[in-house]
Amino acid sequence: MRRVRVLVIDDSLTMRRLIGLALSADKRIEVVGEACNPLQARRKIADLRPDVLTLDVEMPDESGLVFLRSLMTVRPMPVIMVSSGTHAGSAAAIEALSLGAVDCVGKPASADTAASFAMLPDLVVAAADARVRPRLVGSGAAHAATIIGDPGHFAWNGRFVLIGASTGGVEALEQILSRYPANCPPTLITQHMPAEFLASLAQRLNRAMAPRVSLAFDGALLLQGHVYIAPGADTHLVVDNPRSPVCRLQAGEKRNCHRPSADVLFESGAALAHRAVGVILTGMGNDGAAGLLRMRHAGSTCLAQDRDSSVVWGMPRVAQEIGAAEHVVPLLQMGREILRATSLRARVPLR
Repeated sequence: MRRVRVLVIDDSLTMRRLIGLALSADKRIEVVGEACNPLQARRKIADLRPDVLTLDVEMPDESGLVFLRSLMTVRPMPVIMVSSGTHAGSAAAIEALSLGAVDCVGKPASADTAASFAMLPDLVVAAADARVRPRLVGSGAAHAATIIGDPGHFAWNGRFVLIGASTGGVEALEQILSRYPANCPPTLITQHMPAEFLASLAQRLNRAMAPRVSLAFDGALLLQGHVYIAPGADTHLVVDNPRSPVCRLQAGEKRNCHRPSADVLFESGAALAHRAVGVILTGMGNDGAAGLLRMRHAGSTCLAQDRDSSVVWGMPRVAQEIGAAEHVVPLLQMGREILRATSLRARVPLR
């Protein structure tokens, strides 16, 4: 089997070596070169033709974001961002994901590089098969006022929305929430991402979208017009008290290698039965599929992102294969279909 060819881009020699060692230990991967700045990277991309790049967010002369924006315009290809967990670094990493980077990992905060980069080989291999395309036209808060999404047209029918996402999820969530009106259905999101990046994700979405977007906290009431993102920090996000639902942050082991886990969220959502809509989006692995199936058996409406619009068709593929997905929906239509399922005024059935 042909190995995945990787170019490592970082201004730190030490970090290039650490990333290279973590990747070279995996027989599926070949590190074909290193670059210390974007100028050198451009030459090596042309000469070495790598399948995947790892890219530092913060570099001198030209930032990783500027380089990524240019790359995605001229030569879109899979990129894994490697960033510090500082506020500036994590915010830039979220911007990079919005620009088309496949995923991000945090730089080690200590000498324990093995733990920090444990998932990096799997991410790189998945990225090699990712569908990388220029940023979707139509994403952004300007599209929140659609026929169904306009606050003047949307009337909530009492159903709650639960979303699970992983690789490629930032772009998918932006696209969906850009269709949400300010009086959107209460929505809970589990996004696989290092905890230090999730606060930046919530802040970015809150600035750009019509509803209020925030990290979930224990005991938060599920209110109309609010979107709650699982904060990570070694907890799962679940729904508690079905009669008057609230967020709970629950300690527990990782599920499917993840904490927070979409399976754990969806399993809790099954208690809402027909009052819930479950949505599984792009991502590697199978997290969320079994939980979504429990929601469907309980009477919830269950949606899965389709193959063509998924950056990595893993989680939604498994959901479809086991019968958890009642409807398969392209990303550009997902926000509209969620609102259709949660609106009193929707006249056209899901299809």
